[in-house]
Amino acid sequence: MAAAAPPRPVLPDGYEKWPCLYPAYISKDKSRAEGRRIPKAKAVPAPTCKEMLDVLSTSGLQVRGERKIYCREKSKEPPFWGRVRVQLKTSTGELVNPKFSSREDVMLFTAEKIPQLKTRTNPKHGQDSGQQQGKQGKGKKKK
Repeated sequence: MAAAAPPRPVLPDGYEKWPCLYPAYISKDKSRAEGRRIPKAKAVPAPTCKEMLDVLSTSGLQVRGERKIYCREKSKEPPFWGRVRVQLKTSTGELVNPKFSSREDVMLFTAEKIPQLKTRTNPKHGQDSGQQQGKQGKGKKKK
């Protein structure tokens, strides 16, 4: 007997019409030809889909992450995967949040808030400091 497929998530009405946002749209590292859609002065260095989701989930908008790769993205590595869909309007056509009337408003808000994330302001110092205390360099062993 074949294994049953996992249940598909129930998507809200009109989900297909929600605008998509890729990290490349707000990336300071990209040119306009590579997909950046906001001014370079307002863009963010190396944004990720997860950071975009974190910022937008606190904005009061309904958001969903999808595992897609932007067609202009040169690298197909996992850090570059993902896009975010955002609900700007209800099924009746009313704005969900008057602060966000367009896709550009959402991109500018996201680019403004990502540098304020804890992961950006207090990055983990990594494992370097913890590992070097207990390890010795090459040479004689301690007795």
